[in-house]
Amino acid sequence: MFDIGLQELIIIFVVALLVIGPEKLPEFSRKLGKWVNEIKKGVQIAKTSMEAEYKEQLSVPENSMKSDAEEGKADEKDIVPEAKEGKA
Repeated sequence: MFDIGLQELIIIFVVALLVIGPEKLPEFSRKLGKWVNEIKKGVQIAKTSMEAEYKEQLSVPENSMKSDAEEGKADEKDIVPEAKEGKA
């Protein structure tokens, strides 16, 4: 995903060791791991719900879409004579 090699990981670890300190590094690593897991769970939930909505949209039959369009045209026909009667 990030394409990080072994050398980069060693540099990141050394910098974290210097900045955070050896006493707090294990606690920080645990917290970071929990955050990453929570983010992964949230992304997975969002992905699942989006896929379900997408599949739901695809499952709408084409005939029902056509009948909805035809109903809209029928409504327009009903409206047009009423508008003409109002002008006359």
